[in-house]
Amino acid sequence: MSITVPFDLSYELEVRAGIDEVYALLADVPASASHFPHVERLVDLGRNTYRWELEKVGTEQVNIHTVYASKYVCDRRKRTVSWTPVPGVGNAQIAGEWTLTRRKSSTHALLHIHGEIGVGLPALMKLIVVPVVEHENERLVRQYLHNLAQSLGGEV
Repeated sequence: MSITVPFDLSYELEVRAGIDEVYALLADVPASASHFPHVERLVDLGRNTYRWELEKVGTEQVNIHTVYASKYVCDRRKRTVSWTPVPGVGNAQIAGEWTLTRRKSSTHALLHIHGEIGVGLPALMKLIVVPVVEHENERLVRQYLHNLAQSLGGEV
């Protein structure tokens, strides 16, 4: 049995770095992924498609081990980096987009991520598991944003 936890997250970030530097980092998936906490492996599947394998969170008996693949599309002119899920890979389907806007002395970055994560636990545990998965997912993304901001000269 499995519990499916949907999510839809949006975050804004304004960093001191210029738009070209921010775009270059986000469009380089391995470089960007190096800022995401608890990535066990990032596997290049070719054609700008990557499989993410996150470290297990929880105990040996009860844990979340997120694995998914996404195909990335980078548009330098629009300053966007978007990704769509690769069906049938792992226990999650994750899509999203970075949208960058040049500011006078900074770069505004909007991140939208949505999808679902499957957790291999009995449905009876849904009331406990869903809030834990949601909290952990949000915590990881917030840490990712913090790490990116530090790498890009800090937040404005």
